[in-house]
Amino acid sequence: MNVIQQLEKEQQKAKVPALRAGDTVRVHAKVVEGTRERIQVFEGTVIRVTGGGLRQNFTVRRVTHGVGVERTFMIHSPRIDKIDVLRHGDVRQGRLYYLRGKIGKEARIREKRQLVREDETDEQEPEKDAVETE
Repeated sequence: MNVIQQLEKEQQKAKVPALRAGDTVRVHAKVVEGTRERIQVFEGTVIRVTGGGLRQNFTVRRVTHGVGVERTFMIHSPRIDKIDVLRHGDVRQGRLYYLRGKIGKEARIREKRQLVREDETDEQEPEKDAVETE
């Protein structure tokens, strides 16, 4: 491992959520105003994820008061406090630039749903009923 790779590995964050285009995220970014520092929350849809390793970044788009705002964040930046993934979107493309031309209900993205297994407790209930009847 050369020196550059070792430095990059030290600067990477330990826990980073898996981001894909279409995800709805809430990014807690540190903002410096004069001598004070505060955390500003930016919530929106991920329209692209680029780069890899330490240079990986993502662009988040939201519409506020009828104006579309896009902001690009570096995933491993010390200015990012945390990233919350609120929902995973079901999209077929890696770049969602077509959302720039859509407003309102047109700009909605379906949520990717995961199959939920039935609990094992549901399977055990009929056995308990069989024991009680004997």
